[in-house]
Amino acid sequence: MKTELERRLASARPAPGAAAETKAAPGRAAGRGLPPAAAAAPGSIAQAQDTLARLAPYLKAADLEDLARAYLFSAQAHAGQFRKDGEPYITHPLAVAGILAALQMDVQTLMAALLHDVVEDTGISLEDIAAAFGPPVADLVEGVTKLDKIHFETKQQAQAENFRKMLLAMARDVRVILVKLADRLHNMRTLEAMHTGKRQRIAQETLEIYAPIANRLGLNSIFREMEDLAFMHLHPTRYRVLDKAVQAATGSREEALEKVRAAIEARLGEVGIAAEVSARSKHLYSVYRKMQEKNLTFSEVYDIYGFRVLVEDVPACYLALGVLHSLYKPIPGKFKDYIAIPKANGYQSLHTTLFGPFGAPVEVQVRTQDMHRIAEAGVASHWLYKSDETALSEVQRRTHQWLQSLLDIQADSRDSAEFLEHIKVDLFPDEVYVFTPKGEIMALPRGATVVDFAYNVHTDIGNHCVAARVNGEPMPLSTPLGNGDRIEIITSESARPTPTWIHFAATGKARAHIRNALKKAHMHESEALGLLLLNRALRGLGVPPGEITDAQWEQLVKEGGKSQEEILADIGLGKKLGLVVARQLLAREAEGPAERRQAGPMLIRGSEGVAVRLGKCCRPIPGDPVIGQIKKDQGLVIHTHDCSQVRHYRDDPDKWVDVEWAPDIEKAFDVGIKIIVANRRGVLALVASTISHEGSDIDNVQMDELDGSSHTALYFTVKVQNRVHLSRLMRSLRALPEVVRIYRIKGKESRTAP
Repeated sequence: MKTELERRLASARPAPGAAAETKAAPGRAAGRGLPPAAAAAPGSIAQAQDTLARLAPYLKAADLEDLARAYLFSAQAHAGQFRKDGEPYITHPLAVAGILAALQMDVQTLMAALLHDVVEDTGISLEDIAAAFGPPVADLVEGVTKLDKIHFETKQQAQAENFRKMLLAMARDVRVILVKLADRLHNMRTLEAMHTGKRQRIAQETLEIYAPIANRLGLNSIFREMEDLAFMHLHPTRYRVLDKAVQAATGSREEALEKVRAAIEARLGEVGIAAEVSARSKHLYSVYRKMQEKNLTFSEVYDIYGFRVLVEDVPACYLALGVLHSLYKPIPGKFKDYIAIPKANGYQSLHTTLFGPFGAPVEVQVRTQDMHRIAEAGVASHWLYKSDETALSEVQRRTHQWLQSLLDIQADSRDSAEFLEHIKVDLFPDEVYVFTPKGEIMALPRGATVVDFAYNVHTDIGNHCVAARVNGEPMPLSTPLGNGDRIEIITSESARPTPTWIHFAATGKARAHIRNALKKAHMHESEALGLLLLNRALRGLGVPPGEITDAQWEQLVKEGGKSQEEILADIGLGKKLGLVVARQLLAREAEGPAERRQAGPMLIRGSEGVAVRLGKCCRPIPGDPVIGQIKKDQGLVIHTHDCSQVRHYRDDPDKWVDVEWAPDIEKAFDVGIKIIVANRRGVLALVASTISHEGSDIDNVQMDELDGSSHTALYFTVKVQNRVHLSRLMRSLRALPEVVRIYRIKGKESRTAP
């Protein structure tokens, strides 16, 4: 008797010869590094265990049995499916498991690797996987699975949402991203069968997102291979030329490198330091990037090769560094101590660059064996090595902080695309290390400013910061930070983020919090405006606003699915009409415009915030007859009565609001004036002096010499209190002998004004 799960597996299997849609295709052997028997699905648990024991020899017998069950399950689900290169599809999940087995990941991760495409490519559900292999494995598979069954408007939106889902799952369990990185690495190894456009898109995405994540998590071997494979597919000709050049250089320098390696090893041995010394080379993409960034030819890149010195403990690292500096002279400014100040991903090492015996610079890295393991495996070292619990706990702490920041950024992002934008900003590999007033070290991306530091300390510190002291000197929030800077943030309870902060914030966390604060401020102002418009509509229907009960609001909220605050904000932003909401509250039938009662006009002060804007097309000032235009997502826009922008709205009473200026306005308003003056020396200074004498400030001035004329046109943007103030100013200017003509700029002509 077949079980329900077996029946579903049978129905999920495609017809023989059917090709599964795959994310990648060939180039290197699909099952690279796997036992030959792994390419075909064995028929029993014992056979599968034997195959997988060669893949993950560190697992216990019970774990191997669970892994074998997952392998057989995946092989049966993918039976009849093939990759683009013609290989059976099971070779892909098996290769992904092989990459993770090299990191000695736990059995749940390896099971998820074998099953990661089952839900996406077959009829098997997550519930089936949870029932067969447990909820933890199903959660890992869900984190990696794409959202193909959900419709998105654009491919970019789908990519952003998939990435958001994956990172949030990763924040709950970092193993999700390890499976995804292994999946992407094998796809990159087998990419040649894809058409050129898709191949380059996948390679670019890998270079922009997945390789930086691998670097951020300290998975250096995966990071380097991903960058090189992406480079090969994005710039195949450059890759071949550079690869050939590096191989040629290897042969010509092999003897010299061996002499330097032997000299280092001998000198360390003479002073009693046990060490492993090995030569290493930069991966191709890092060489290419250096050539691009510094505009160098290949022959000018001297540090393609370097040496790695592995010693027993931290004191031996510094002793070995002294020995190296006595053997070859160090190059000033080329020493970095990542042991005292580790990188954000937990990487620790001493870096120094020496003048080699042949006049070429030689880079040397000095670290302990444990540091080397963490440098290669990063966060995966939690499962791989447990000999140095202190170091591992620090790696986990830093990773946890970063993952937690992803949740904070998600909470403050409006949508998946914005979330992806913020994350990309945070994936820069270069960092600066700064100090808090208490001497604590903080790592930030290169290019970070004071405002990034403030938000990294605490969201409230960022939201209320006004300035800072950098190394004891007062500095603005836009000040870029450098290594070793000591920063003290100055805050004010009344301070709030401004839109300009977005332009110099460099971290995703800061940008997300700034945008969220601005959004909340906008919503608060829109809510206040919405309440005014709603009250006006209620009075127009003959109902005092105070008569609306909580029960009426509760009923409207229940029916509409939005809170009272959101409904009011929608009115303020023009998404809903106040009259419509008023009628919904009163549960009255719609009435014609003739039945409305006239409510009093709304008073405008010009300082209401972003929910009430003054039209830039006509620049209204107190004293001008004005009208309010309800504009979707912008709130209320104030125009002059004769503004061309509102003429076609005048016949639609639902599009405008009766407004008038408040009597006690103290704010100054921008207004444009055009003055035709005679071309005489000092005329600009005379006009500016007159404007200042009349109590106006000049915001902007431009000059335009009139062709074939002895006159010049001056365009001023000045600040005035009201229309009376403007009239007095224009009379004073008109009285100047040099002034030929003067008038206020409004309407279409304002486009030529500053």
